[in-house]
Amino acid sequence: MSVPKSEYLSSVWAPGIFANRVVFVTGGAGTICSAQTRAMVHLGADACIIGRNPEKTEKAAKDIAKVRSGARVIGIGNVDVRNFDNLKAAAERCVKELGAIDFVIAGAAGNFIAPISGLSPNAFKTVIDIDTIGTFNTVKATIPYLIESAARNPNPNPNGLTGGRIISVSATFHYSGMPLQAHVSAAKAAVDSLMASVSLEYGPYGVTANVIAPGAIEGTEGMERLASSAVDKKKMTKAVPSGRWGSRRDIADATVYLFSDAGNYVNGTTLVVDGAGWRRQGGNDIGIDEGMEYPDFLFTGQISKNLKDGRKQKSKL
Repeated sequence: MSVPKSEYLSSVWAPGIFANRVVFVTGGAGTICSAQTRAMVHLGADACIIGRNPEKTEKAAKDIAKVRSGARVIGIGNVDVRNFDNLKAAAERCVKELGAIDFVIAGAAGNFIAPISGLSPNAFKTVIDIDTIGTFNTVKATIPYLIESAARNPNPNPNGLTGGRIISVSATFHYSGMPLQAHVSAAKAAVDSLMASVSLEYGPYGVTANVIAPGAIEGTEGMERLASSAVDKKKMTKAVPSGRWGSRRDIADATVYLFSDAGNYVNGTTLVVDGAGWRRQGGNDIGIDEGMEYPDFLFTGQISKNLKDGRKQKSKL
């Protein structure tokens, strides 16, 4: 059964606003990035989703294609974002089969709970390599096509069609700091800085480069790895001023906005989509159960055992 539209797209967007456009998505089979891709495809785009696991990536591509009759969605597996040549070949295949790359979502990421004392240099490097180096490689592999798309689609365009835009999916931990997330905080801070440089260097070519920073998003693998399943959901959502965790649709709608005619003059910025949660991250509830309090759990070495451990499974990138 295909995912209902209400789970990945609101009703405010006009049909066909991304007609004859192509979106290239790293991590496209993941819970957040697949919703972003579904939204784009529903509104007219074709897509290439990139991942390490061929079966998962190809299966996700077939499912995403169901949202619109005639949609072309290619799943390209065996691609490691840490390997530039892998990404370059994937981008070339995307253009060969679909004709262009007009939009890019750099969404491949890695995360797990670990204190600095329990974080090996190799584990720290792995997250930097996937998140930061992976984003850099994605930019390098696709920017020539984004420049071409921007040239075809002046900003603003009288017909409302757009192109030449890139978004990186980041996080908010590094805004205030977060225990057990030093590796991700460092990686995402670098991603934010990188995208600022992309906006400055390629804005004159007509390309826009922005960041979406999700907060706690319900139903995602990321939250299964970060938030204890033993803690009452109502207690966890009290930390968010808007009173709830976000949905995948919230992130997909933000993506559509930045890629659409409505986002023409938004460049070099970070769109935080988290219900104002980052403004009170002092709660520091990541990776702990009820009864564990900061900073006591750090002294005892306690970390919740009610988290999904992605290290026991194949990479989702």
